[in-house]
Amino acid sequence: MVSSTERMRAWTGPAILSFGFRPFFLLAAIWAALAMALWIFMLAGYAPLPTAFDPFAWHAHEFVFGYLSAVIAGFLLTAVPNWTGRLPIVGWPLAGLVALWVLGRVVVAVSAGLPWLLVMLADGVMVLVLGLALAREVVAGSNWRNLPVLGLLAVFLAANGLFHAEAASGAAASDDYGLRLGLAAVQMLIALIGGRIIPSFTRNWLAARKSPWLPAPFGRADRAILGLTGATLLCFVLWPDAAALPCLVAGGAHLWRLSRWQGHRTGAEPLLWVLHVAYAMLALGFLAVGAAGLGLLPQAGARHVWLAGAIGLMTLAVMSRASLGHAGRPLRAGPGLSAAYLLLLAGVCLRFAAGLAPGQTWLLHLSAALWIMGFAGFALMFWPILTRPRDGAKRVSRAR
Repeated sequence: MVSSTERMRAWTGPAILSFGFRPFFLLAAIWAALAMALWIFMLAGYAPLPTAFDPFAWHAHEFVFGYLSAVIAGFLLTAVPNWTGRLPIVGWPLAGLVALWVLGRVVVAVSAGLPWLLVMLADGVMVLVLGLALAREVVAGSNWRNLPVLGLLAVFLAANGLFHAEAASGAAASDDYGLRLGLAAVQMLIALIGGRIIPSFTRNWLAARKSPWLPAPFGRADRAILGLTGATLLCFVLWPDAAALPCLVAGGAHLWRLSRWQGHRTGAEPLLWVLHVAYAMLALGFLAVGAAGLGLLPQAGARHVWLAGAIGLMTLAVMSRASLGHAGRPLRAGPGLSAAYLLLLAGVCLRFAAGLAPGQTWLLHLSAALWIMGFAGFALMFWPILTRPRDGAKRVSRAR
């Protein structure tokens, strides 16, 4: 049987198409910075794109369903071969998936002159094709443990379709069922996958340093918290006005879960502490949304703890770690990458502060600028890593 490594070595085309994380992570970071820059123009009253979405709907859609679909694709195309032992999607089939994602961004950007149903189909086809391809791999590899991940991907796709339908009907799509469902699916993915990788990476790092304190293993308490999270997010989607108390309980549960992973012992390694901070944002987001439901905080600022904090910081952390590891680079964050993490974290704090002071638009602009600097910095730093052959492959090539 041909191994994943042999499949990648057999690819003689551009290195960026040798594994799924390469093109999708690079494009995700570029789009995160570019879309935020376009959003600043929209806030200033300009209309740089002929899109059918209102500015708030476009901004929400292109972050939750545009940027995130690229990150999810890059992560799953890299993780599923490891989970199943099956071959990765590389080369021109991978290029086809990338082209479908780009098509979605272009069609949404120029959607003012197109039928909304055509826009919805063009925007969702990449996630649909990705889900079908990965489902085949999971079933063929009998990897039933990861079916919930594919189920959440299907929910994410359905949420995107619902968002388009709501926008076409004239509803406030930036705060309706579709966006809440997509946001809930992603928060559940963070709780599920983050609950696997964060304690695992932390355990490996601490064990290598012979620390007597290791993260608690996954157990019944984790299963109960995941069940509570699912129920809370369902309430958030269907009955947001009744979700305050469940969100407060879920936030406290996730903080307790996080406290068992020994994150306070990882301060020497930014690649690790950023994962713990990002997961803390998931917990704090539940608490903030719960407080907003009680009228104690503004909704927009509260939800951005999830959006910019949990999602933005977690995806940047996962993209950087996965890129370094799979490109054969040392798993260490240099000053530049650490600065990108801190820029994004500062942007999250400023966005939350902007919700508390709605008249201070400079806070929104500064938060957006820090976001752009963080993701643009990642794209510049990781361009050579993502577009050039894996270090080990280069050494083998030179030896030949």
